[in-house]
Amino acid sequence: MQSPAQKKNADRFTGFADTYDRARPAMPYYPVERITAYLGRRPDTVVDLGCGTGLSTLIWQGNCRLAIGIEPSEDMLRLAKERETADRRFQQGFGSDTGLPDVCCDAVVCSQSFHWMEPVSTLREVNRILKPGGVFATVDCDWPPVTRWEAEQAYMTLYEKVRALEKALPDVQDTFVRYEKEQHLANIRSSGYFRYCRELLFSNPERCTAERLMDLLFSQGSLHTLQKLHPEKLEAEIAAFRSAIAEIFPDPAAEFPIAFCYRMRIAVK
Repeated sequence: MQSPAQKKNADRFTGFADTYDRARPAMPYYPVERITAYLGRRPDTVVDLGCGTGLSTLIWQGNCRLAIGIEPSEDMLRLAKERETADRRFQQGFGSDTGLPDVCCDAVVCSQSFHWMEPVSTLREVNRILKPGGVFATVDCDWPPVTRWEAEQAYMTLYEKVRALEKALPDVQDTFVRYEKEQHLANIRSSGYFRYCRELLFSNPERCTAERLMDLLFSQGSLHTLQKLHPEKLEAEIAAFRSAIAEIFPDPAAEFPIAFCYRMRIAVK
């Protein structure tokens, strides 16, 4: 049975799955490497909590026997299901209620998702499904990606306006419950389920286009919600952002290098 907070957070990701899938970074290989090393062997089963459209699950192909993506949003799950294979499956569920058997997996991963899950009940569920010696990891990237400073500045100008409106408008505030990323490590430690945990920092290079850079911002649930509820409050800022990106990168299809900076909290049961 989903809680009101779970329903709000799942509904937050309805209506822009295609943009999300097109723009968001895929899971880098580094978490696979570290999880495997901390586990001490190739994992048999990996659970990807809050898998979205399945982008974060794809990296496990060939790196475990079975990857299971758990996603509450029907909209996101629709695209994830199109990626099912013999060694990768997706099902609806929540961080605190996966529907999976006890002690069934070697690793649980939350990629850009743990801050949408109530930590106490989610970590209880992680402990329930994780085998002794198993590994839990949260992987979060910082926004915006590293690119031309002018483009980063344009991104942050709009994003800061979005966050200010999000705090100021009660009807927007009522559409989500967010658990701060800065508390991830403390929450993992205080759960008492893990014998060792730490934070790791890394970056991952990708190729990008002006079109994708714009879509990255429009793949944020905060901006999407404001556009649904108060589109008039961001018209000028969105126009200025589009104009700035078009000036910095005149060819919308031309590729250029970017890098995503990541914070990974990893723990061993």
